[in-house]
Amino acid sequence: MVREYYEKICAGDEIRANLIRLRDELKEESNRREFAYLLGGDFSLLCSLLQQEDPKVRKNVALVLGKLESEDLLPILFEAYKKEETLYIRADYLKAMSGLDFRPLSEELRERLSSLRDVDDWQPEEWKHVSEEIRILQAMVLRCQGIRHHRFGGGREREDVILLTNRRQREATAEQIQKKSRITMLAGDIRVDGAVLKEIRAIRTYSEMLFPLKVEALPADQPDRCGVMLADPVLSLTDRIYNGSGTFLFRLELRGGDKDPSGKDADQMIHVGTYKEKKNSFLRRISDALERASGTRLLNSVTDYEIEIRLVLRKDGTFAAMLKPSSDFDERFAYRKEHLPTSIAPVNAALAAHLALPWLKEGAQILDPFCGVGTMLIERNYACKAGTMYGLDLFGEAVDKAIRNTRRAGLLVNYINRDFFTFRHEYPFDEVITDMPRSTGDGSKSALRQLYHDFFARVVDFLAEKAVLVIYTQEPNYVVESVRAVPALRIEKHFLLNEKNSTMVFIILRGNESL
Repeated sequence: MVREYYEKICAGDEIRANLIRLRDELKEESNRREFAYLLGGDFSLLCSLLQQEDPKVRKNVALVLGKLESEDLLPILFEAYKKEETLYIRADYLKAMSGLDFRPLSEELRERLSSLRDVDDWQPEEWKHVSEEIRILQAMVLRCQGIRHHRFGGGREREDVILLTNRRQREATAEQIQKKSRITMLAGDIRVDGAVLKEIRAIRTYSEMLFPLKVEALPADQPDRCGVMLADPVLSLTDRIYNGSGTFLFRLELRGGDKDPSGKDADQMIHVGTYKEKKNSFLRRISDALERASGTRLLNSVTDYEIEIRLVLRKDGTFAAMLKPSSDFDERFAYRKEHLPTSIAPVNAALAAHLALPWLKEGAQILDPFCGVGTMLIERNYACKAGTMYGLDLFGEAVDKAIRNTRRAGLLVNYINRDFFTFRHEYPFDEVITDMPRSTGDGSKSALRQLYHDFFARVVDFLAEKAVLVIYTQEPNYVVESVRAVPALRIEKHFLLNEKNSTMVFIILRGNESL
């Protein structure tokens, strides 16, 4: 099809339509190779189309040329871009150049970016296209300069933060916070006024730390004003908690709001009373205004961003604004580079270990019979220093990932690629901690129920006297049934984590006496 479309273009047959079809074909690498071979380095016909009167022909041929990834085309595309007067296609020239080595043009690109930003009287319809051009130019300039991310510098001794926690177990996080801080329990979160950041960053049982921005209520039906109002509070906070100042890359995240009644584009719209706008356009207007109001010290970036500005729509039609620092700020789970779709979230493993803390002991010999990528054992050791640890898993890839995660955590665990039901061990274990399987090979509930029964019946043989089992599960009924069938085991306590999927943590003891 590549040859057919190109021959039609050469013959002047429906040039725009065939350029669009050719573009679609060139999404495949094999088709790009075929087309490059067909052209044999002769781009003259395609380049001549950059002079066509129809702007959509110029747009599409520029994008086709960009797919060819030939550095010889860079100056041709750049000259065509500089001469282009149709605003809505200028960004497409930049997209075409983005796949090439445009570093020799860095100074000219920087000047172009500056000149576009200096114009402050763009009409709304013009600005929609110019802002897209600015965004792509900005990304290209940043690539030329290299992106220098900021590092957390300690900030003030105390800051106000909001911790997103497990709704049913907020107290598990609250009890780890110094009493000097003022704690307010929210619907599913915790607000900590005057939090000591060094202390908070070490707590492992919250999922996210957000900094509430000190800004007046943001009118959700005025996106441009929102951007202006956010600039100073965001810069004040970022300058305070990071080393140095300079430019910060950000992304906007919008949460809350009504759905589009049509349902089709429900997640693509923002509704505030009678105000309605496409979500992407709405966020673009906020970010554009924020960039300008900050003097471009804040730059919107889809990738490589280091702060997230989160806007949460209130019922009164205003936004609450919070800032989430980059991943460099939160290094609690930096060891967990490897995971699988079924892997437990590290914060959930940390919460399970923390809830079990009264029953854990230092130096314990521990077994995880369904270890996955090792998260439960690693978090168990963070909660209370363990002795010898063993992890079993039938899935070889999981064991390989567990080994790499554990090395990054600076720990030693004996991982074995083996089914628990064929495992043998000479010495008993003080503790078993595991995230129970959510399915079996055939995917049936009856088979999963049988696995639970078989597991608890057999695990007793591996337990020391007064041993502890910490079981994370989404099948609490299977746990209760199975434990009742084993006289040597009894449920000491259980913690509900999520009522929607019935996730629980069980503390199960061997023997008749409490520890």
